[in-house]
Amino acid sequence: MDDFEGFKLGIDLLWSILSAEPLLTLGIILFIALVVIYEIIINIIKGYRLKKSGIKDIDEMSGNKFEEYLLVLLKGRGYKVKLTPKSGDYGADLILITTNKKIVVQAKRYKKNVGVRAVQEIVSAQKYYKADECWVITNSFFTNQAIKLASSNQVRLINRSELMDWMITYNKTA
Repeated sequence: MDDFEGFKLGIDLLWSILSAEPLLTLGIILFIALVVIYEIIINIIKGYRLKKSGIKDIDEMSGNKFEEYLLVLLKGRGYKVKLTPKSGDYGADLILITTNKKIVVQAKRYKKNVGVRAVQEIVSAQKYYKADECWVITNSFFTNQAIKLASSNQVRLINRSELMDWMITYNKTA
């Protein structure tokens, strides 16, 4: 018996059980529907809470939560956004797609100023992901060395002030 025949046999068995017990069928369908509705509601609530986060909330977030916040914020700014894997991301935390551009973003939720390492990592991520642009977004500010290196490598730096402007604009539309 090959895989297809086994699959077909399994489907036939499932169908015979479900058609023999209509209440069981209805129960299973209702259970699946409730699980899907629950997941949708939880995602809507999470998105709403992230949307309403202020800069003080961001200052208290973990790095991963900050990335999730940026995903919501950047989607609100019109980008298609994808989070990269938590490890092995080659220096990029998010990938933004527009109709004609790919942008890699490194998110830095820091208490201190962001240094040159973040700029170095996003430049290498730009090459790895074959992106058109690269950005570093922080809830803080950048060191002078990071600003100089970013300038010579065409890296866009979004600091606390610009991030807050984006947040204010986004929260007005939310």
